[in-house]
Amino acid sequence: MTDTEDCPVLAIENYSLDYETANGPYHALKTIDLAIKRGEILGLVGESGSGKTSLAWSIMRYLPTNAREPGGKILLCGDNLLEKSEREMETFRGRRISMVFQDPSTSLNPTLSLGTQLSEVLVRHRRLTRQQAWKEGEALLAHVGLKTPAQMMHRMPHEASGGEKQRVVIASAFACNPQCIIFDEPTTALDVITSRQILDLFVGLQAETGVASLYISHDLALVARTASRVAVIRRGDIVEQGSVREIFTRPKQAYTRELIAAVPDPAHRLVKDDVVATDEPLVRVENVSVYFGRKPFFAALTGRKMDLVTGNNAINLVVNASEILGIVGESGSGKSTLAKAMTGLNRFEGRIWFDGREIRSSSDMDNAYRKDVQIIFQHPDASLNPRQKISEILSRPLKLFGDTTDLDKQIGDMLEQVRLPRTHANRYPHQLSGGEKQRVAIARAFASRPKLVICDEITSALDVSVQASVVELLLELQKASGTAYLFITHDLNLIRQIAHRIAVMYRGDLIEVVKADEIDSPDRADYTRRLIEAVPRAAAQYQ
Repeated sequence: MTDTEDCPVLAIENYSLDYETANGPYHALKTIDLAIKRGEILGLVGESGSGKTSLAWSIMRYLPTNAREPGGKILLCGDNLLEKSEREMETFRGRRISMVFQDPSTSLNPTLSLGTQLSEVLVRHRRLTRQQAWKEGEALLAHVGLKTPAQMMHRMPHEASGGEKQRVVIASAFACNPQCIIFDEPTTALDVITSRQILDLFVGLQAETGVASLYISHDLALVARTASRVAVIRRGDIVEQGSVREIFTRPKQAYTRELIAAVPDPAHRLVKDDVVATDEPLVRVENVSVYFGRKPFFAALTGRKMDLVTGNNAINLVVNASEILGIVGESGSGKSTLAKAMTGLNRFEGRIWFDGREIRSSSDMDNAYRKDVQIIFQHPDASLNPRQKISEILSRPLKLFGDTTDLDKQIGDMLEQVRLPRTHANRYPHQLSGGEKQRVAIARAFASRPKLVICDEITSALDVSVQASVVELLLELQKASGTAYLFITHDLNLIRQIAHRIAVMYRGDLIEVVKADEIDSPDRADYTRRLIEAVPRAAAQYQ
C-alpha cells in the first residue's frame, strides 16, 4: 500500500509492550494510538522511563528477547511491521524507515571511515555500485551542510566533531528517501549553536522530502520549535495529543502542565541579584592557560617546533563568595577545561587565587583546598563507583575531610538533605535513576562543606522535570550553606534563571562576563548574541 493524504505513513493502533522480569511483567507501553501523515512532524515528549525509546525500538523492531507484545498493530503505509520477519525488516530499515539516535558516536562504527559506512547504505538499499555510492555519499554530505564532503568521506568517526557526526547520521537516514524517520533525542549531546544547526537541517530536509517524522525529546522547547503536533507520554500511556499551540497554551492534563512549568524560563529569575563584590573575591583566575599535547621524544632531541592545542587562553575571572557564576559556550570552548584546571585535573599556566591563597599548580592543591573546592561531573554513571554501595561512596569524603563519628547517621542525613530516603544507602548506583544518581553526586560534593562547587553540565542528561527538581535542590543547598557555584552549561534558558553573572567562552577565550539579566542587551559581543539567538523558545512563551 502507498501513502496518501488520507492514509497515515505510520499508524500505531492499540499497541502494548511488556517486558518479562524476575518480578513479573513490566508494562512499558499500554494501548498506544498514534498516527503520522506524510510531511508531518509528531513530537513525543515525556520524562525518562515514560516509554519514548521503547516505542521507537518497537517501531524499528529492535526488541530484546524478554519483550512481549500483547496486542495491537504498527503499520507502515499499511504493512503491519509486527508480522514481518527479521529478514524482511532488514530490507525495510534504511530503505523505508530510518532512525537517528541520541549519540552519533554509538551509531557509527569506530573502525570504518564515514564514507564507507554511508556507502554501504546506498549499495544495499539503492543497488548502486561502490563507485556510484561513494560519489553519491559526497553529494549527500554536501547536502547536509558539511563544507569538505570529499575529505569527510575519508575521515574516521573519532576525527569528526559531534555535530559533524550527527550530520553524517542524518545524511545516512535520508539517503534512501524513506517514508518515515524516527529522531530519538538527536541534539541532547550537542551545544546550543550546533543543536540549532542540526534542527534547522532536519526541518529543511523534512520539508524537502515530505518524510513522516517522529521526533522524540524530553526538551519541550525544542519540540515547540520543531513539531506540528505533540503527544505526551507518561508511564507507557499517551495522556494527551494535540497541536503544539493547543498543548502549550491549553493543556488538559495536570502532568502536561507540570512538564511545561518545568521548562526553564529566563524571565523567571530564581535568585536574588544581591551578591556583593568585595575587594578580595573567593576565587581569582589570573592569566590561566591550558595546552594539550606533548612534544615527541625525537622532536625534543632535534628541537623541532610542535604546535600545541590551546584549551584555555589567558583566562581572567573572579568568583565572589556565595555567587553563582555561569559559564556558557559551544562544545570545545574551554568550559570544562577550565573546571579541570581549577580542580587539578589539567595542568595550567598562570595563577589561581583561592580565599587569599596562591595556587600555581596541582601540587599547591593540598587537602584544605580539595576540601573547599568540589566538582560534580556531567554523567554520574562515570563518577560513581558501580562496585560500591551509596554508603561507601558517601563515606569516603567524610573519612577524608570530615568527622567520622557515627557515619551511618551522617550518611543518612546527607541523603535526606538531597531528598533521598535513608534506605538508599544500601543500594548500588545501577539501582537508582539518573536524577537519583546525580543527587548522590551532589551529596558527596557537599559532604566536605565546600566553599566552591563546580557543576559541569550536571543537568544536561536529565529531563525537564528532574532537572527542575535538581536545580531547586542546588539553590536550597546554596542558600543554606553560602557555597559559591561555578555552573557550566549549554542551557542558556536555565543559566539565565539561576546565575548572578554569566561568562561567555569561545575556542578557549573568555569573550565577556555580564550580569545574567543583561546578557540579551544589544551591546553584547557578536558571539554572545549568536548564542542567545540559537536558544530554543521556551514553551511558556506560547502562553
